[in-house]
Amino acid sequence: MDTFLCIQAFVRVAETQSFATAARQLGVTPSVITSRVKQLEKHVHAALFHRSTRKVALSETAEVFFEECVALLAKVDSLTDRIRQTQDTPMGSLRLQVLPGFALGPFARALRDFSLEYPHISLDITVSDQAVNPIDEGYDVALQIFPPGAEVLIERRLFTVRRVFCASPQYLKERGVPIRPTDLLNHDICLYSAYPTRNRWAFRRGDEEISVELPARVHSNSVHLLRDFARIGGGITCLPTLVCSDDLVSGDLIPLLTDYEMPALELLAIYPITHRGTVKVKLFVEFIRKRFSGLTEWDRALQNVAGFIPNAEEAKN
Repeated sequence: MDTFLCIQAFVRVAETQSFATAARQLGVTPSVITSRVKQLEKHVHAALFHRSTRKVALSETAEVFFEECVALLAKVDSLTDRIRQTQDTPMGSLRLQVLPGFALGPFARALRDFSLEYPHISLDITVSDQAVNPIDEGYDVALQIFPPGAEVLIERRLFTVRRVFCASPQYLKERGVPIRPTDLLNHDICLYSAYPTRNRWAFRRGDEEISVELPARVHSNSVHLLRDFARIGGGITCLPTLVCSDDLVSGDLIPLLTDYEMPALELLAIYPITHRGTVKVKLFVEFIRKRFSGLTEWDRALQNVAGFIPNAEEAKN
């Protein structure tokens, strides 16, 4: 019995609640995972899982054992990475899931610089706007706005994602410029479909708060499509400034309702708790956090154009 491999299989099954998923992520067959878990159960003289046709759940006996095993694997990963560091440079494969709005913009330059600094870390990157549990999909780190909310995950704030309503000069010339949020009801609205508030939007100006239900003419899970659609006069849309900053600076898109505030979003680095001591994960997350700390480059470019003024909190971060 290889105790380490058996514990690794047990933890991955407990995290994913699936023998098949654990097998796929570890690169072995389901029968190998089943065998390793059975060996571990025999070794500890206890059933570790309640099995059914639909799911796999930890037994009551195994809950404390699972926490200890997670800590053990994290310790082994940390020790391995530290030994590698003393012998050579950080190495290994880093599997990432990245939000399209970030991946198709400033992320590429940061990725190039990270690769130059850590040439022995290979990167496997999936671009998707789907909020995922990185454990379920086998990612080391997921960069996304909406956390899946699981106790076995760590969330690290990277930077503030600001949004702005905008439209092309052509559209505004033909349809008029909205002055108040309720004016949006008289326009063609195009919205990102994955915002958690759906069509409900909240605006604040001083002590004034306005909530508007905006029926969208176009919904899309691509902020880049919405940007292009608005740029050719398709309607008014709400975009992250990291996606539309250049268009606002050039005048291809005009910012709207800038005297109103909308709740800001945060780009998060989400990774399994078992990876918190892994050097390559720590290096990557810290690199991205430092690279985009404070007021981001795309928001700085908008200070004179769109009247975006950094608040005190952003200046500190």
